[in-house]
Amino acid sequence: LPDDLKTQLATHLAQVALNRYPVPSYTALKSALRTYAQIPDDFQIILGNGSDELIHLLAMALSKTPAENHHERPVILAPAPSFVMYKMSGLFNHLNVVEIALNADDFSLDVAAFVAAIEQYKPALVYLPFPNNPTGNLFDASAMRTIIEAAKDSIVVVDEAYQPFALDTWMSQLGEFDNLLVMRTVSKLGLAGIRLGYMAGSPALISELDKVRPPYNVNVLTEATATFVLKHADVLAQQAERIRAERTRVCAALAQMSDVRVYETAANFVLVRLSEAYDADAVFAGIRERGVLIKNMSHAHALLRNCLRITISTPEENTAMLTALQAALND
Repeated sequence: LPDDLKTQLATHLAQVALNRYPVPSYTALKSALRTYAQIPDDFQIILGNGSDELIHLLAMALSKTPAENHHERPVILAPAPSFVMYKMSGLFNHLNVVEIALNADDFSLDVAAFVAAIEQYKPALVYLPFPNNPTGNLFDASAMRTIIEAAKDSIVVVDEAYQPFALDTWMSQLGEFDNLLVMRTVSKLGLAGIRLGYMAGSPALISELDKVRPPYNVNVLTEATATFVLKHADVLAQQAERIRAERTRVCAALAQMSDVRVYETAANFVLVRLSEAYDADAVFAGIRERGVLIKNMSHAHALLRNCLRITISTPEENTAMLTALQAALND
């Protein structure tokens, strides 16, 4: 945030009654989120301590003990590679997790495999990240629609964690599908530290999920910070635009490096794959030795072999990363 807004925020937070519990309805915060995210009036909002908690609440709501399900646990269906918490939360809550590999060439959805898995496993929950992490790509809208329609008896969650950098959303399609939930976070607005996720959907779905939400799971400082910052949507939009501009510059520079494949991205990071002439572990170590830390994805999934994920930062840090990467490739 600009310095003047930081000062105003500090004054605002100083007025918060820390001796009081949050008002459990979170009316003001939900109203601010509804305006910012253009959530249709007919749909409700549930809040979480980051989207991680919302993912956990979804799994918890669907969980059954072995005695209840006679050893047939509900199924979560998700693409792979994708956000690790889909699988982790499912396993923690005694659900079966079925992952559908993305197409190897461009990380697009394997629609036929998804539809077949829906018919075979009849999943309770289907995740469709938009854009996907760690690949960064936006899945084709018609492919997603085919999967959502096939999963008419499942809850389908479109995870829009990186929406500020994608400029595309399924929020306006909530009215088309009774089983659709759209999940977001304020983390990618530059507010990762306050831990606030939110999810919109039909009153019927949200009210059921609200039954397993811990009371006061969003604290008063988080509520006050988010409510204040969301009043300055223009500043948030400018921040996202600067990152998108830097993303374009960084991707162009990466594309000029020999033996580096740059994948299309709509997030605040870019995935690259090194040619067989290089070892991602060695290049990652070389970059880190030069004082730059990125993410080595080469062991995260078979489809990510020899891949590195690079977060878009400030112009100065991005230039330092590019310099360190080129030096590591030259080692």
